Amino acid sequence: MPQLRHVSALAEAEYAYVSTVDPATRLVFTAGACPLDVDGRTVAPGDHAAQARQVMANLETALTAAGARLTDVVKTTVYVASAHQADLVTAWQVVRDAFGDHDPPSTLLGVTVLGYSEQLVEVEAVATVSVA
Repeated sequence: MPQLRHVSALAEAEYAYVSTVDPATRLVFTAGACPLDVDGRTVAPGDHAAQARQVMANLETALTAAGARLTDVVKTTVYVASAHQADLVTAWQVVRDAFGDHDPPSTLLGVTVLGYSEQLVEVEAVATVSVA
């Protein structure tokens, strides 16, 4: 299980600033989870929150395929196609809520465009699982 560390010398944040992993673990790197349904269609065009919910469901599915869970995540990068900070915060709150009490380090970025038509949100993650 990763060790998440908050750094009191830095501004308080809704995430840990640092995570460490045991060297006897296997790292899991995900592709960016996208707001696609099982048929490959972008869900909820124009709705950052709804797309973020689909992204997190897809991320959980990808992690499960590798034997990992959200609580195994040690780092995320959240991409939001918007120049408006409020849209970034909307997507971030959904991502943050999906993790519950687990607060891995994360980078939140506003970008110009993402890969799929009408895509607004993408999340990539690094996780660690025990090697048994």
